[in-house]
Amino acid sequence: MRGQWFIDGTWQPLEEEESNLIEQEHLSRFKGRQMQENFDTEMSKSIDGKDAIHSFKLSRNHVDWHSVNEVYLYSDATTSKIARTVTQKLGFSKASSSGTRLHRGYVEEATLEDKPSQTTHIVFVVHGIGQKMDQGRIIKNTAMMREAARKIEERHFSNHATHVEFLPVEWRSKLTLDGDTVDSITPDKVRGLRDMLNSSAMDIMYYTSPLYRDELVKGLQQELNRLYSLFCSRNPDFEEKGGKVSIVSHSLGCVITYDIMTGWNPVRLYEQLLQKEEELPDERWMCYEERHLLDELYITRRRLREIEERLNGLKASSVMQTPALKFKVENFFCMGSPLAVFLALRGIRPGNTGSQDHILPREICHRLLNIFHPTDPVAYRLEPLILKHYSNISPVQIHWYNTSNPLPYEHMKPSFLNPAKEPTSASDNEGISTIPSPVTSPVLARRHYGESITNIGKASILGAASIGKGLGGMLFSRFGRSSASQPSETSRDSMEDEKKPAASPSTSTVATQTLPHSSSGFLDSAYFRLQESFFYLPQLLFPENVMQNKDNTLVELDHRIDFELREGLVESRYWSAVTSHTAYWSSLDVALFLLTFMYKHEQEEDAKPSLDPV
Repeated sequence: MRGQWFIDGTWQPLEEEESNLIEQEHLSRFKGRQMQENFDTEMSKSIDGKDAIHSFKLSRNHVDWHSVNEVYLYSDATTSKIARTVTQKLGFSKASSSGTRLHRGYVEEATLEDKPSQTTHIVFVVHGIGQKMDQGRIIKNTAMMREAARKIEERHFSNHATHVEFLPVEWRSKLTLDGDTVDSITPDKVRGLRDMLNSSAMDIMYYTSPLYRDELVKGLQQELNRLYSLFCSRNPDFEEKGGKVSIVSHSLGCVITYDIMTGWNPVRLYEQLLQKEEELPDERWMCYEERHLLDELYITRRRLREIEERLNGLKASSVMQTPALKFKVENFFCMGSPLAVFLALRGIRPGNTGSQDHILPREICHRLLNIFHPTDPVAYRLEPLILKHYSNISPVQIHWYNTSNPLPYEHMKPSFLNPAKEPTSASDNEGISTIPSPVTSPVLARRHYGESITNIGKASILGAASIGKGLGGMLFSRFGRSSASQPSETSRDSMEDEKKPAASPSTSTVATQTLPHSSSGFLDSAYFRLQESFFYLPQLLFPENVMQNKDNTLVELDHRIDFELREGLVESRYWSAVTSHTAYWSSLDVALFLLTFMYKHEQEEDAKPSLDPV
């Protein structure tokens, strides 16, 4: 912590803004005067308001100088003024009754060795929902994470001359959003519960609202850039020496951070949808003149689109687009993240390459890591969104912090959640023909401890890759024209692909279907076509993401992304489901995991041979 003026007794520093103002006033008034050497020199006479040789007014306080090194801070609150008046009438001095003595400098003299190790890696810690309900919570959570990291650094990374600094990012309290409109429409019954929901879960609704989403995104983006600029101004050598920046996001903060890095915007998606809708032919009967005008309209739109593309190309070549963040993200750690669900509902589907670029390009972020507790009800897996068969591969188990000589994560071999077996009866065929619902899927039996601690939330494993299609089927099934047996056939094919990874390529493909139209009127037809277009949105916008892998061999991920904390031996699964979403901050296992990847680049650079230039 930085400080110039400290409170007597506790030796806590004053707030930076007030401290800077007092320092400027002190230097302008007393620069060049000699100070007493001992801070604890007792006052030889009673100090009252008349003995002050200088006073300085702050916003809520004022400061009196009785000498060069006898400085007192007084509160200007009404209650403090009344108490000060009463005690002075009783014969007490102003300083002794209500003043707080200040000291310029710390109680202990500094030495050259009293500085921390050089910071080569900073970590921005981003909160999720609930910050409005408990303001300042992210600062406390970051302090717990920082304390856990210090313990791990002393135990595992004491040989490093550098260290990692954790900085909290509080972005919610500065946003106005709807003001007090939601509070004004909230009923009074069970008000405490309603206020709690308004202060926490309401943030999710704000983010899905087209009216307030940009305010949340810009709030976090501006705070990240402000903190980075402030850190660099105080550490001018950070960028010159190649300092790294990582982000640790929790809950909804993972989704907002992801959208900032990738620039995802639902408005752009809606424009693409409208463009696809315009290209659909109008099948109703039209006269010759009307059809002729429509043909001219299509030609004009195509010409306008070509001009816009040429204009955008000229702009892109002449003006470099300003990146959203002022820094390159080295590692993006997601904790208790629902990001996979948001991506699935946006139409992202498994591909046929094992690259992280499928969901987060490497040029934006070098490494994406998804950390979750096995019983966290908010967390979902990301790997099945890249390669579908990873839904049957268990996430990597995070090492306990006290494990001796743990196996490096890159050397850990994948293990299957359900070993493949041939169905031997009709009941087996029926058992694999249906994918469990993401909501009602039962918890699988616990296997032995070293493999996969728990498979709770089968939905988060199987459902993340297919939840978009599942919800779409429930919402728009009455608009569909396919037979009732089609979902089960699709499910059977997908499960057979998982059960038989080395079998012949699947012959199922995504059929291009003509969107049906209603004949009950123009408005009904437009509404119906819009609903159908949203249902087929993944196929229209991401045709490459819904293609089945045609290769006979299973593709592996370049790097593992999903990492699971180990479940406690005596941990109640039901109680853990309530507490696990907020259990990451003080976990020593999480701290060791974070530092392992942050110090990894230093170890790799040290391991590189130093070759003389030819």
